[in-house]
Amino acid sequence: MTSKTIPPRPLPRLYLATPVIEDPQPLAELLPSLLEAADVAAVLLRLKTSDPRTLISRIKALAPIVQNKGAALLLEGNAELVARAGADGAHLPDLTTFEEALPTLKPDRIAGVGGLATRHDAMTAGELGADYVLFGEPDENGSRPSATAIAERLAWWDELFEVPSVGFAATLEEAGRFAGAGADFILAGDFIWNAAEGPAASLRTTEAAIHKAQAGVPAKAEAPQG
Repeated sequence: MTSKTIPPRPLPRLYLATPVIEDPQPLAELLPSLLEAADVAAVLLRLKTSDPRTLISRIKALAPIVQNKGAALLLEGNAELVARAGADGAHLPDLTTFEEALPTLKPDRIAGVGGLATRHDAMTAGELGADYVLFGEPDENGSRPSATAIAERLAWWDELFEVPSVGFAATLEEAGRFAGAGADFILAGDFIWNAAEGPAASLRTTEAAIHKAQAGVPAKAEAPQG
């Protein structure tokens, strides 16, 4: 028996969460330069609550900008608006909401899910057809697991499952740590926008930290071939 050559592990990619948006114009002006600063796979659009018509208008002002740069635009919730507004999918905050949204999103749109408190919840999401599972985001009270616990969950998932995982990074250090733990994507939000050097420079620094950390992660072995 001979073992197949193990291909290099794909580099983790950035998943950028926006601030909560009411007026899309400032973000529309900033996004093109941000999406050129680093390899951003997707943008999570967080919208201030409003009526459907207003929300659709905000989404339509931003979706083409993101998509023209080769990234996907996902909505935080609002799965019912995805197709009408031209978005690529939605991120759902928990397993119940995710399951309810599946008929609206599948098979043409991306359906991601967070709020997975247990390993069983994560496995159920994968079995139901999640396009990714998110670990480490704050709950409604702002609480979240320790960075060690999040890294352990990412490593467990990476070892056993093919569905991509996303690590919610609250800091630059967490972004590197979660990439090293085996996350496929790093969701970065407030610390990018609040960085003293500006969001574009912060994105570049974060991408460099992710790549540096991922260099130490072994590729997944493939089954031996006879």
